[in-house]
Amino acid sequence: MSVIELSDVSRAFTVTSRAGLRRTRREVRAVDGMSFTVEPGEVMGYIGPNGAGKSTTIKMLTGILVPSGGSIRVAGVDPSRNRLKLAKRIGVVFGQRTTLWWDLPLKDSFAVLQKMYGVPLARHKENLATFVELLDLGDLLDVPVRQLSLGQRMRGDIAAALLHDPEIVYLDEPTIGLDVISKARLREFLAEINAARRTTIILTTHDLDDIEALCTRVMVIDHGHQIFDGTLDGLKSSQSAPRTLVVDLATSLPPIAVEGATVTKVDGPRQHLTFPPTTSAAPLLAQIAANYPLVDLSVAEPTIESVITQLYAPASS
Repeated sequence: MSVIELSDVSRAFTVTSRAGLRRTRREVRAVDGMSFTVEPGEVMGYIGPNGAGKSTTIKMLTGILVPSGGSIRVAGVDPSRNRLKLAKRIGVVFGQRTTLWWDLPLKDSFAVLQKMYGVPLARHKENLATFVELLDLGDLLDVPVRQLSLGQRMRGDIAAALLHDPEIVYLDEPTIGLDVISKARLREFLAEINAARRTTIILTTHDLDDIEALCTRVMVIDHGHQIFDGTLDGLKSSQSAPRTLVVDLATSLPPIAVEGATVTKVDGPRQHLTFPPTTSAAPLLAQIAANYPLVDLSVAEPTIESVITQLYAPASS
């Protein structure tokens, strides 16, 4: 049974503008006719540009907003009509807002959450011990939240969102502003929790490395409409983003001439050539090896950034 079900969901807002003494109102549909399901244990990346409708969708899934039309079921209930009941079955992390108590030590925030959610004390202690170890929180438990760095607070927020064993976790920009090491630690932790507990994770982010590291499924939306739903490999293959041939020569040369490829960058003896994704690299390699002092060569697949850019290109042109 799906843990999340949306059927023809829309959410409209009334926007008022003023010109002189005259006010006009217009309706803006942040989400328009959205339908999808999410299965238990899935890790889904929910991505799109600013204003695409991502945050509006998450707010409807958590019961903060009521849909203007359509129906939503999360963990078997209507979120907007069962917010308290649903709260015990979901966890939420907003990258720029904390759910922790600013002036309390981190361990006291965790203790308050145990009381709020009614988690059995033994289970709370077990979860806390696990998360403290996996997220390296041991030295931070006595530190007031306001004294934590952004990366430390984010680790605390993620632990707080999971202490009550939620079935579903919504992560909105969970790695925003974090350094490379903190990001890697969080990604490893989330992957382990998903594997060990089959926690369903919905991830909205502008950091596409998060998507590549964690997500088994990607949904791309724009102006409230779904424009792709599938695997990351499927997303890449759906677009004709070029592949890149990285050629290391024995010496620096002007841009080399290779039929079927175009030099896009020359960096000393290293040259970057792009070629269509449907073209084999073998004949290109043969041309280069026969005509140039080749030392090394590698093929780089399209980055997710280039794929997403191309996906939105028709809409913006």
